[in-house]
Amino acid sequence: MKVLPFKIPKPDNEALVYQEERLKVLYDQLHQHSEIQISYVEKGAGTLIVGDTINTFSPDDILVLGGYLPHVFRTDTKFSDETVVYTLFFDRKSFGKHFFDLPDMEIISDFFNESEYGMKILTPKDKLIKLFLKLKDQNKVQRISSLLRIIDLITKAEKTPLSSFVYKKKYTDDEGKRMNDVFNYVMENYMEPITLEEISEIANMTRNAFCRYFKKRTNKTFFQFLIEIRIENACKLINSNPDQSISSISELCGFRNTANFNRKFKEVKGITPSHYRLQRF
Repeated sequence: MKVLPFKIPKPDNEALVYQEERLKVLYDQLHQHSEIQISYVEKGAGTLIVGDTINTFSPDDILVLGGYLPHVFRTDTKFSDETVVYTLFFDRKSFGKHFFDLPDMEIISDFFNESEYGMKILTPKDKLIKLFLKLKDQNKVQRISSLLRIIDLITKAEKTPLSSFVYKKKYTDDEGKRMNDVFNYVMENYMEPITLEEISEIANMTRNAFCRYFKKRTNKTFFQFLIEIRIENACKLINSNPDQSISSISELCGFRNTANFNRKFKEVKGITPSHYRLQRF
């Protein structure tokens, strides 16, 4: 299977694809697809990288990913033995070239603009979750009706972008494999020192070429990305281990000293690790 572009399996004449995934680990390779993706996470948690931004996903999340938006779900098996996700895939032309351009659809036009950067729905979610849970028992016409209701509710909902930057060009297969190798290596080895020489070798590039390549496609330096991965994993440890010391968490997440960890955590999260813990508990 090619890493990028990723093809959503569907019959040629099927406009809307519904998937219900019950897996230990989701498809955890960096990928993009032409379809817009709307997903409800019923069970499971982990890291979600979208465009240039590192996020997390957890139960009851409702996520929207625009067409060709690079993303990767990384299930954290320490927190759940199964991931359950319900997803709808479609594109703007699924129901006819001009269907979503009709005057009747003007009320949901913002949905397509906002989906380009991805979004997480904050509130309200109850009605959306009920619609997702009904999908598996619906026929194709009913699912299309549910999709329109879901888009309408998302348009009105409180939400937050999943990314602030999107590399506008489609990844080639080679580019996709290279970025996927880099992301996987970092997520598996973030607790260890990672040098520029080391990661450049993973990407099969010179140091200077890799730095330019990575910055152009993510709008951040490699070390900014590495620090954000470490901070997100520190947040998971703080949330799951309320009695573990901050210095121990700092060391487990790849920081050489607690002072640097505190400084970088505040740069990324706006508060210190100790204050973050106080807010959570």
